[in-house]
Amino acid sequence: MNNPQILFVMGVSGSGKTTIGTLLAQKLNIPFFDGDDFHPASNIKKMSVGIPLNDDDRQGWLERLNKLALEHTTTGAVIVCSALKEKYRVILGNQLEGLHKIVYLEGSYELINDRLIQRKNHFMPKGLLRSQFDTLEIPHDAITVSIDQSPEAIVADIIKML
Repeated sequence: MNNPQILFVMGVSGSGKTTIGTLLAQKLNIPFFDGDDFHPASNIKKMSVGIPLNDDDRQGWLERLNKLALEHTTTGAVIVCSALKEKYRVILGNQLEGLHKIVYLEGSYELINDRLIQRKNHFMPKGLLRSQFDTLEIPHDAITVSIDQSPEAIVADIIKML
């Protein structure tokens, strides 16, 4: 990457955002941030009892992630978050014109559900996966990679497309 970029790695829960984002940030030698760490306690509580977040719940969270991105425009950063709707991605990219890219981790419901069954200690229960797929608006202006390969291969594919 010649110019610092903010890379928003997005996809439904269980698509590998944290794993891929961490590896990508290491390969590019830029900071990594997990968007889940920026949710207010009220959002985490809601999700932990199986209640999907609505647009109002997400507004402040997305604005916090946008501010984080703006603070890293000179260094670049990888920020992972679900950003399932186009309007969420607009908020994330506010004032970042030409300085950010969306990386979409694409996978089937079956594959991701199997992963969630095996995942432990995450606040989002697997029962919310269907609501995430129902909410998902697949980005058309993103670097799209299939998650049906090793994390190293996924990161290599992303780097080729930067």
